[in-house]
Amino acid sequence: MNRRKFLHTSVALAAGTLAGPGLAAQTARPVVEVWKTASCGCCHDWISHLQSQGFEVQTHDVSEAAKREMRQRLGLDHKFGSCHTGLVQGYVLEGHVPAREIRRLLKERPRALGLAVPGMPVGSPGMDGPAYGGRQDPYDVLLVQRGGTARVFQSYR
Repeated sequence: MNRRKFLHTSVALAAGTLAGPGLAAQTARPVVEVWKTASCGCCHDWISHLQSQGFEVQTHDVSEAAKREMRQRLGLDHKFGSCHTGLVQGYVLEGHVPAREIRRLLKERPRALGLAVPGMPVGSPGMDGPAYGGRQDPYDVLLVQRGGTARVFQSYR
């Protein structure tokens, strides 16, 4: 399948799940589909975090341009950007979103585009390995709306 058709199909599938919970929302192991570059270590560490928390993860190693295109197709403003983009049950996940907040999102099912942790805050899942010496920078998980607005979903201090 070519890249354009793949991206279109993925976006269409995600849009279809926004209408209601459906069968996918009832699975015991939520599936997170992730677009990242092959060489990104913190993306790998974030994926390991999700897997250790009971998520199934399907990854797509793509170019930086393809990641930007996916964010654009999903309606996520570039100001929320980080190093990887994901989809879970119709919601966009951008950056180092903790599994705890993804579970809360799936339980509460707010009307929203998804969650984002802009940038790459040290101490967030995937940015918390030994190389960071236990450092924990404050950061917010944002609930992003269509159209580019957001509010704090959870703060980590």
